[in-house]
Amino acid sequence: MTDDIAVRIQDVSKRFGRGRSAVTALSHVDLTVARGELVALVGASGCGKSTLLSLVAGLDRPDGGVVEVTGGRVAFMFQDATLLPWLTVTQNVALPLKLGGVPSRERADRVQELLELVRLGDKGTKRPHELSGGMRQRVALARVLAQDANVVLMDEPLGALDAMTRDRMHDEIERIWQDLHLTVLFVTHNVREAVRLGDRVVLLSSSPGRVKSIYDIDLPRPRRMDSAEVAREAAVLTHDLREEVRRHVA
Repeated sequence: MTDDIAVRIQDVSKRFGRGRSAVTALSHVDLTVARGELVALVGASGCGKSTLLSLVAGLDRPDGGVVEVTGGRVAFMFQDATLLPWLTVTQNVALPLKLGGVPSRERADRVQELLELVRLGDKGTKRPHELSGGMRQRVALARVLAQDANVVLMDEPLGALDAMTRDRMHDEIERIWQDLHLTVLFVTHNVREAVRLGDRVVLLSSSPGRVKSIYDIDLPRPRRMDSAEVAREAAVLTHDLREEVRRHVA
């Protein structure tokens, strides 16, 4: 494997269940992700996007094929911030460090550094219910980064946010991805979001999930969701996605 590849997915298939009730979620998927690349995954509901992330994270095993991660440690960011409500922001971010045996003083310094990175340096004593949805997701991102991950998997992390908060989070994710040289696999149902963030966008087919098309997004950064360039690229993807959904329904 070449040094510039962080994730290699080769001929990967995944089934759930047995016998006649078995469902093939993924079938012979091939995909490589370069170090430092942000790849967005789109497709109809049930096409296997989240399943693919679970395989990359090591939360499940493929029934066939190989998943290799050589880009460093992997961390997972979910749609729900999944913060512990009885802990403060500082304590939530410190949790993976504590579980990893990081000494108390070093832990405190690292947590403050991470909160500053996500622009929540003054919110450490707050509890999750005192924060906006966007702030909670930034805390969740800080907690992911506390795991010293080089490969970050994001499963619709902005799906529950309003449009304006979502737009601000795009800026935050892009800034942190670039500053830390992360490799990111980002699952979304929002085609414009995929174009806004991705170096490439991967369209998965439905039932079973396969790589149908890969689009190189050759637009300068930073990008805006409402820009004509993003809209134009998104229109192509939307047409192809609709055709795929229509084929599947038919």
